[in-house]
Amino acid sequence: MNIENLIKENKGTIVDVRSAGEFMGGNVSESINIPLQEIETRLDELKSLEKPLILCCASGNRSGMAQQMLSSQGIECYNGGGWMDVNYYKN
Repeated sequence: MNIENLIKENKGTIVDVRSAGEFMGGNVSESINIPLQEIETRLDELKSLEKPLILCCASGNRSGMAQQMLSSQGIECYNGGGWMDVNYYKN
């Protein structure tokens, strides 16, 4: 699946895994913030979101870790990389 097309077509949900403070400093419109350290405790919430999940952070590192965690739970998700890249495709 082409992540760029998913974002452009508004498919799924964009989840920003940066800290709340980082998220407040700038984020992708309509994205939701679930910090990486909260992923495991918020699995039910993540499972209820429209799939696929497009994960983003500052550089793609944390979103890559989140993608591995969520994929192992059977959740369809993709590492979108840095939030600014995702934001570029969103507009």
